[in-house]
Amino acid sequence: MKLSRYIRSKWIAGYALPVILFLGGSASAQVYGTAAHTVTVQVSVITAVKVTGGSVNLNISSASVVAGQDQMSVTDQSTSLLWGTNSSARKISVSTNLAAPKFTLNLLALNPTQGTSAPEVTLAAASKDLLLNIGRSSGSCILKYTGIALASQGTGNDVHVITFTVQTQ
Repeated sequence: MKLSRYIRSKWIAGYALPVILFLGGSASAQVYGTAAHTVTVQVSVITAVKVTGGSVNLNISSASVVAGQDQMSVTDQSTSLLWGTNSSARKISVSTNLAAPKFTLNLLALNPTQGTSAPEVTLAAASKDLLLNIGRSSGSCILKYTGIALASQGTGNDVHVITFTVQTQ
């Protein structure tokens, strides 16, 4: 064991050490060239809106009517609105494609995670504010729809296509 240690030390002193010193005595890598380039990250205006939960069917039936009252109503809270925008001073407005509905359809944004809910709106073809001050954010709220009919209006169907729009406040 001692003999092999002696031979190794002589080999390192005789051969390996002069080679290391000849090569520069340093274990660091040599740099032969460099390169550089520019990378630009550009962010455009981003606005996304999505309704989750599917279609809503508000069915006013005898089960939801109080005897002796002309006004009948039904509500639904099964859908949510999700949004994201990277622009400041934004709001979300809402409208329907139905220019002259027979029955009243109201909408209220419940529990918004960003911004402030406007008071309950009666939907119309003209755009109305639903959420204010959403700013640069992503958020969500529950959509509470209320269908209202008067007994004197009779029966029928109003089919609405609801449009949500993120716009400048």
